[in-house]
Amino acid sequence: MKAVRESWNTATGAMGRPRPVRILTAVVVIAAAAAVILGALEPVPVADGRPLSPITGICVAAVLSAIAQLAGLRFRLGPDAVSVSWAEAAVVVGFVVAPAGWLPAATLAGTGAAWLLLAWLTGLRNVAEIVHLVASMTLGVAGAALVTSLLAGDVPVHSARLPLALAAGAGTYLLITFGLVVLTLMLHRDAHPGQIAARVLYAKLPMSIGNVIVGVLAVYALIREPLWLLAFGPVLWLLHRTYRFHLRAAEERRMWEAFAAATARLPGASEAEVARAGLRGALEVFGASRAELEVHTGHGRRRYAQDGPGLEGDVGTRSGAAVTRTMVVAGRPLGELTVWLGDAGLPGPRDEAAIAAFGEALAGALHDAAAHQRISELDARAAHDRLHDPLTGLINRVALAGEGDPLLRSLERDRQVALLLLDIVGFRQVNSTLGHGGGDEVLRLAAGRLTALTGPGELVARIGDDEFALLLPVTALADPAWQQTRPSPLPVALRRARELVEQLRLPIEAAGVRLSVEVTVGVAVAAAGEAEVAELLRRASIAVDRAKELGVTVGTYDSGQDASSTDQLALLADLQDAFAADDQIMLHLQPAVDLVTAAPTGVEALVRWRHPRRGYLSPAEFLPAVERSELLIPFTRRVLDLALASAADWTAAGIDVPVSVNVSARSLTDPTFPAQVTEALRRHRTPASRLVLEITESVAISEQEIVDEVLARVRTSGVQVSLDDFGTGFSSLSSVTRMPVDEIKIDRSFVDEMIDSAAAGAVVRAAVELGVRLGVRVVAEGIETIEQRAALIALGCPSAQGYHFCKPMPADKIVQALTQLARSAPPNVTQLRTDDTA
Repeated sequence: MKAVRESWNTATGAMGRPRPVRILTAVVVIAAAAAVILGALEPVPVADGRPLSPITGICVAAVLSAIAQLAGLRFRLGPDAVSVSWAEAAVVVGFVVAPAGWLPAATLAGTGAAWLLLAWLTGLRNVAEIVHLVASMTLGVAGAALVTSLLAGDVPVHSARLPLALAAGAGTYLLITFGLVVLTLMLHRDAHPGQIAARVLYAKLPMSIGNVIVGVLAVYALIREPLWLLAFGPVLWLLHRTYRFHLRAAEERRMWEAFAAATARLPGASEAEVARAGLRGALEVFGASRAELEVHTGHGRRRYAQDGPGLEGDVGTRSGAAVTRTMVVAGRPLGELTVWLGDAGLPGPRDEAAIAAFGEALAGALHDAAAHQRISELDARAAHDRLHDPLTGLINRVALAGEGDPLLRSLERDRQVALLLLDIVGFRQVNSTLGHGGGDEVLRLAAGRLTALTGPGELVARIGDDEFALLLPVTALADPAWQQTRPSPLPVALRRARELVEQLRLPIEAAGVRLSVEVTVGVAVAAAGEAEVAELLRRASIAVDRAKELGVTVGTYDSGQDASSTDQLALLADLQDAFAADDQIMLHLQPAVDLVTAAPTGVEALVRWRHPRRGYLSPAEFLPAVERSELLIPFTRRVLDLALASAADWTAAGIDVPVSVNVSARSLTDPTFPAQVTEALRRHRTPASRLVLEITESVAISEQEIVDEVLARVRTSGVQVSLDDFGTGFSSLSSVTRMPVDEIKIDRSFVDEMIDSAAAGAVVRAAVELGVRLGVRVVAEGIETIEQRAALIALGCPSAQGYHFCKPMPADKIVQALTQLARSAPPNVTQLRTDDTA
């Protein structure tokens, strides 16, 4: 039974109407039926002067009611349609031509037939709405007939009281129908009654007044001069068109005002926001009962829908005419907009054009929202990529500092934290063997293991190609016993570092190859209130370098090592300033002398740096940094210039000895070095034989092919070559046999020990004999005592240099020292014995 009732409600359109409206419809239908029955039961009065018989008059009244409805106007009031007809005129004329009691029946028959015809012509299928409308007009006519009858009484049709009674009856009709329309719309839409009443009155009142006037004139013409009725056709047609234009203009003005307000609300940041604004705007602009929006995206289709006020979930909201328009932007379809106007007879060309225009505005807003959303997504992705490593998904160096510094500030100032810097050993070999794809897979697997080993409150990041960092509070690693005893936090951090090494060392499979990841870990520990993440990273990097130098897996930060590294960086910057000055890079010169006569045989140039803040710096303090930098070439040029300039001074004083300059390993592997030496000799106009280049044995055996070629070119130009620190390497003999030299310098370590060590003395004797057999000079270094001099003489060593004869001295004093040595050398010397007796 319930199913049958629901089917009946759906078929008649009652399902789409709210319950209060259905109740009101039932009340109106019952009242109208009662009015028809009661009116038909009244006796038909015989009135003098009626133009038609009762039966004919009833038929004419029914026809006039039908014509009034067929010639009426319908317009939208929100999502509903409101009818404005010629009903008042039909009521006025019908009262004159038909009995008053039968007017409700005539109206019911005429309006019912008219609306059935309209439903058939327009496709309107809402039976409940038609029944409600016909019953309302029937009830209004019944009230009008009652009032007119009471006021007119039995007066003849030509009486002067009749027009007033007819006007009062028409007003009663208007009042009843007006009240029912307002009440119905108020219940149906739950809208404000004042607003609805104002709009309905605006639409009906002018037409109703005109209807009464037309009806009275029609009655007058019908009674006095029926031929005048022929003129009513054109006049009524003109009035109908004028009023139709008035209503349409008012509705279009309202619609375009609402259109402007709705399109102004369309722009939004997201598709859903624009869709909601568009659907709400379509309901307001077109007075629609329902609006649907289907949006096409690259990922499928999304559908949005919204019903008019008070119609949420009603099936009847889709019973009216629907207009669907495809939304297109730049030739690309974005979706479809469908608007239900609530009445099958309402859509016209202007409605469709307005819906198309609104669809275009909505399409533009949707396109802008999609672009805005894509930009937002790109911004979010860029922000994510700016702080995350795209390969492993870990945070990067910037994010580690951005998250780590607040973490440090949130801890107690004396809370110890550690930063572990992990560097994958031999990762370049992994890339060259497995390819970059395999290397990326290794990094992802290593990052995954690190993430799995990271605990709460710890941060893991990828900060370089093959470097990872782990920031952690040290106390989080400790057990309760550690927290009670409070030992140094460094052992705890080291234990965690070794655990990471062992876990990362477990075999993995990448690019089809089973391998093990080895890492070097640098550990830096500090109090949370004393360091930032960037400083901890710097310290941990120093610890990694230290671990690599020592060949260990885990290294720790040492502040002394840090200071040394900082000094080296600062020295390179200061050295560039030193090149621009004339008094910072300088030479200390030390003569080499004949062991027997003490006459000068040569001078060694020893470079010094008079630093403006740190004082005199020895070569050991800055030369290693220079040799690793790009400053080596200008530094070598400066030393050669100073040495050759000094040699020119003592040559001018009549002392004919060469100057020796130490040469670095990088210079001897530089193919342009011989040209640099030649250019220096040319600048100072010095013979090549006056320059001796000293090379160490370790340099001689490195990069042999390149070194041999460079030295061969140097010796071809006439420059002499001296092998320094002879005897300290593993291939001294091979060095002197492989490449020709002009001088051998015996290392001072043998000179220091030769008196007490027979082995050291044997090395010195062998070197001397080798020099004699090869025809090269032999110089012993580091002579400090007369006993060492006598021993060297006894071993046959021809020359030496050291503090026993002369200390290194500035260039402005070397000429005087060489002159004194030359003058004091005796022409005939008796060789000393080791007991210092002649």
